[in-house]
Amino acid sequence: MFESLIGLVAIIALFVIISRQQSRIGLIERELGALRSLVLSGVVPPVVRLSDQEAAEGKAHTSSVSAPAADIAPAAISDPAPAMVQAMEVEIPAGESVPGPWSAPEAAPETPEVVPAAVAQAARQSDVETALGTRWAVWVGGIALALGGLFLIRYTIEAGIFGPGVRLTMAAVLGLVLVAGGEFIRRTGFKVPVQGVAGAYIPAILTAAGAFILFGTVYAAHGVYGFIGPALAFTLLGAIGIATIAAALVHGQALAGIGLVGAMVTPVLIASQAPNPWALFGYLAIVLAATGVIARMRDWQALMAAAFFGTGIWTILYMTDAPGADLSAILFIDAVTLAVLALVWLSGRGGEAEAPESGFDWPSIVPGAFIAFSALGLSVDATFVAAGYALPGALVLVALVATAFFRPRAAPLLHAAGLVTVMIHLGIIPPTTIGSNFSQGNLGFDGLPVAAGNALTLPIGIGLGLVFLAAGLWAARRFAASVWIRAASWAAWGVIAPLVILLALWLTFGNLDRDFAYAAVAALLVVILAAGGEWIARAEEPPFKGGAAVSFALGGAAVAGLLMLHMAFDSGWTTTLLGAAAIVPALATRWRSYPVLGWISVAAVITVLGRVAFDPTIVGAGFLSTTPVFNWLLPGYGVPALAFGFAAWQLAHTTNGRPRLAMEAAAALFALLTLAMLVRHAMHGGVINSDAPTLAEQAIYTLIAIGAGGILIAIDRRTPSSVLRYGSMALGVASAAFVVIQHFLVLNPLFTDESTGRIPVFNLLFLAYLLPAVAAGGLALYSRGKRPKWYSAMLALVAALLAFAYATLSVRRLFKGEFIGLWSGLGQLETYTYSALWLVIGVALLTAGVWLKSQVLRIASAGLIAVAVLKVFLFDMSELEGVLRALSFIGLGAVLIGIGLFYQRLLTRAAKEKG
Repeated sequence: MFESLIGLVAIIALFVIISRQQSRIGLIERELGALRSLVLSGVVPPVVRLSDQEAAEGKAHTSSVSAPAADIAPAAISDPAPAMVQAMEVEIPAGESVPGPWSAPEAAPETPEVVPAAVAQAARQSDVETALGTRWAVWVGGIALALGGLFLIRYTIEAGIFGPGVRLTMAAVLGLVLVAGGEFIRRTGFKVPVQGVAGAYIPAILTAAGAFILFGTVYAAHGVYGFIGPALAFTLLGAIGIATIAAALVHGQALAGIGLVGAMVTPVLIASQAPNPWALFGYLAIVLAATGVIARMRDWQALMAAAFFGTGIWTILYMTDAPGADLSAILFIDAVTLAVLALVWLSGRGGEAEAPESGFDWPSIVPGAFIAFSALGLSVDATFVAAGYALPGALVLVALVATAFFRPRAAPLLHAAGLVTVMIHLGIIPPTTIGSNFSQGNLGFDGLPVAAGNALTLPIGIGLGLVFLAAGLWAARRFAASVWIRAASWAAWGVIAPLVILLALWLTFGNLDRDFAYAAVAALLVVILAAGGEWIARAEEPPFKGGAAVSFALGGAAVAGLLMLHMAFDSGWTTTLLGAAAIVPALATRWRSYPVLGWISVAAVITVLGRVAFDPTIVGAGFLSTTPVFNWLLPGYGVPALAFGFAAWQLAHTTNGRPRLAMEAAAALFALLTLAMLVRHAMHGGVINSDAPTLAEQAIYTLIAIGAGGILIAIDRRTPSSVLRYGSMALGVASAAFVVIQHFLVLNPLFTDESTGRIPVFNLLFLAYLLPAVAAGGLALYSRGKRPKWYSAMLALVAALLAFAYATLSVRRLFKGEFIGLWSGLGQLETYTYSALWLVIGVALLTAGVWLKSQVLRIASAGLIAVAVLKVFLFDMSELEGVLRALSFIGLGAVLIGIGLFYQRLLTRAAKEKG
């Protein structure tokens, strides 16, 4: 394990080195590409002569190239030069004495210098040689020095050469020598030998190696051998941390990074048989604080994130040993992490004076994630919960929210706290699960089941809910006029967390049938969130804009109202009142034009649809009365239909828009559902969930659809709406589909042999064919000029086919009686009667088509007469005998001659009118 860790450290170091060199090589390639473009464009001559003076001095590797002023345009060359200088890493000129990498480079000469391709290629080769011979050697050498000190300590321990005190003394001396050597080299005027190797700053490397060894020495003196107590150890570690900070401020970010890596790896390299958590976390606290100070001074975000990551990893690793975990140590390191984040790293950044576009601080994602994860472990791990650690876990979540509240840039802490709070409370809901154990209804967390709830669950839930509610509304108002995304984030968690907590507590501790106490809490939450939304809206710019934060607050109030209805009422009343509640946000648009109000009404529609889809009987099949019409189906479907219609009317007069169209569609849908469900209930003796509908039931559905289409056309004429227009046509098409599929094919008594009834006229054929024919014909007439021509023609054709079917089936019923299935065969007189009937119907359709000026009816007449002709010549000729065959042909001839005479007179009259 020891060698693996050493290899890991070396790999990380080499990865950093290679990444830096790749970035440098990429920069050189881009510069060469730019120069090549200048040469090819003709701005720079392809052949350039070195000046005689520079050739005499032998400085070809740093020479400049001169060109005739007439051949080179200074303006064209000077343009890309600043971009190149800005893109390059700061380079220290050769031969200059510098105190460290923070020294500013000399200003570039004003005269532009052009490097030829050959010189650029030589420079690139020289840069690779520089990387191998100077920078890589220095970095690897520094790592070797640091690890060599640790190897020396390890060897003396294994060989027993020196005692613990001598070994620690030798290590401390080595560390001090390295630090002193680095400082000596810096103070004596260290010169970077080659241009471009500022990243291989030797004083910084030596200082980092020395600090690495000193950290490990002090920790071993306390945690391994017990030579010094906690107070002295913390003092020494703090002194080393301060010294590292001072050195990093002088030598650059590399020293801080090396020191941080060494500090985080030291507890692993120097292990202890009896580790002390306070020594570990005290040590980590000092390292984190020191890193936070230097990162804040130089604005090194990656360094700060790495320090938080290392501390968080150590915290989680310690918590995995749950039976021996010390709660105080966990809370201590969490508090230190938040303090460093809020008081050191974000100090001066998180106030209200910051620019709105400054966004959030991405390094705060790291501590937010790890601290929230530790709070989750304290709240759901079985060992921690049994030890009573759930309350401290909740306090950690409160600390996250408080830090995010006072440091607005630390918004990731809010999201982490909210997500963990939701996960915890979803886990206490039986049988809701989070994890892989869905089948058994247990929440899985690292393979351990989570207790559903205990005595602390209720007070913790109430406390967290109040914290999120108060902080969320307050912060949302605070940022409503400046940073809308922050306002929306706070409002979202100020709504989501209390609602999830309320739902979890009700399902865990409340009465699921009816619980007025929890319903009262939900009602109070409705008032608070609605008032909070209004309070936030007053702070918007401009006021009462109804932005995202207001939408979250009002949407949360709507969800709280839904919970209140479920908690206080049974299934029937909940569905009915929920449908009626869609009126409330629609009415609110009279005073406030918030966009979310209309969508809350639409959400009520979706919720009611979900309820009726889950239970079409509204109150359950066992509690639904068998009384026709006056049962729970009437208010369960009718009240929402009326409420949705009123909401659509109200929205049409206020905000309008898509919510109004959705409410219109919902009103039409629930009106149809009301009639359909009442019909089905009445025709099946109070049973809703029965088999496929009968022809009589289907006939009523068809009549309802046709009638609803006509109603929508009438309403659309008074209040034009695309929903009403297309909805009416959709109902007409649905009616035609019902007729073709159900009336003519699936439920036709010719095929099903269903009883048509004993009454001669008012029977099943009257209900299923004649009444729909009249209704479809009436709708076709009413829709003429109001809807497309194809729509009226389709309905007229459907009406003609239904009338034809009614007449034909009535003839068969006259001959066969109550049951008219095809299996009973055809008689000769019945066959002749069909021919005569079809001819009569054809003549009637022709007369109606001429009178109504309907081309569709005239075409239908021609088609029906053509069918009659084919029947006479193909069927009657072979099947009929005697006088019936003769009468069939005589009747057909008379009708055809009459039709011809009729058309001749019609055409003559038309010609006279034109003349």
